[in-house]
Amino acid sequence: MTDIKIEMKNIGKVFETDDVETHALRGVDIVIRAGEYISISGPSGCGKSTLLSLLGLLDMPSSGSYAIEGLDVSSLSLDEAARIRNEKIGFVFQSFNLIDELSVFDNVALPLQYKKELPTDEFIKARVETCLKMVEMSHRADHKPNQLSGGQQQRIAIARALVADPAILLVDEPTGNLDSKSGDTVMAVLAELNKNGTTICMVTHDARYANMANIQLKLLDGQIVKDEPLKVAV
Repeated sequence: MTDIKIEMKNIGKVFETDDVETHALRGVDIVIRAGEYISISGPSGCGKSTLLSLLGLLDMPSSGSYAIEGLDVSSLSLDEAARIRNEKIGFVFQSFNLIDELSVFDNVALPLQYKKELPTDEFIKARVETCLKMVEMSHRADHKPNQLSGGQQQRIAIARALVADPAILLVDEPTGNLDSKSGDTVMAVLAELNKNGTTICMVTHDARYANMANIQLKLLDGQIVKDEPLKVAV
């Protein structure tokens, strides 16, 4: 099996309103391999959010090709996109998007409820416990999200994104709603997950956090202007 998780070729995205065409992305090429940690950064309006939407199958490109683990997903129907998204992609949002009425355990378990074949209760319990342990939040399994700090809620959101064992973790401004200490803690969790094999693609406006990734992509006016591996001193 190929180690390429994500491959975009010559991706373009055009938004049309009346007689105006806005080219949000132009000629974007991206290859993300298993175990890589990619950051996407750039000024407001450069296309970061649009690119993340395409990567996460929340929208479709106007041109170019996109494959996830070798499967062409460039022109799926909404239902097909939702199925592949649930199977292949884990999302971590800036705003956590946890459900306050549910326990931490049930929030993390939620993606497993949408599996084509519903897992057994034993599998769900074991998988949720594993993911909570990965983010060091096992002791909060019975709490509600509104009983947790922002940093703790983000760690729960990461566990939820991991529970279905996705091909890639897409992370959107994970520290945007956190103070610096909580942000550093969340970034340390992501770094440890990547060290243990999780493939991550993160959008961030914070240059310090972007530099924690192995590969930094910089967008300007819808195009990648810098794509380089992290230089490690020896």
